[in-house]
Amino acid sequence: MGKPQKRKKKTAMNKDTHKQVKMKHYAKDIDQIHTDLKPEQAVKLIAQEKDEDLPGQGQFYCVECARYFVNSHSLQDHLKSKPHKKRLKELKEVPYSQEEAEKAAGMTKEAKKSSSSMNMD
Repeated sequence: MGKPQKRKKKTAMNKDTHKQVKMKHYAKDIDQIHTDLKPEQAVKLIAQEKDEDLPGQGQFYCVECARYFVNSHSLQDHLKSKPHKKRLKELKEVPYSQEEAEKAAGMTKEAKKSSSSMNMD
């Protein structure tokens, strides 16, 4: 009888392919879209110059979902779709700021002052 078969060690290759797939399907994060929704940014994104590398030459763009579409009909269908409506619902929430994160961690200015004054005593 033969020897037991060794398992092939492909974990490094699997990690690389996982990263590649993850980056291929990457979409903008919610906080990045919040900055794109500011009026001066939104105008730039909606009225882009023609770019042959983008779908629909970059003329049909959904700012809320950060997606390009081939034509206006597909964009209008997208605006009625469930994923677009879910994204709108997510964007209604106010994004966290650095101040809120520090307050949650107990790193407010008052806490820093009191801890430093305790160290001096």
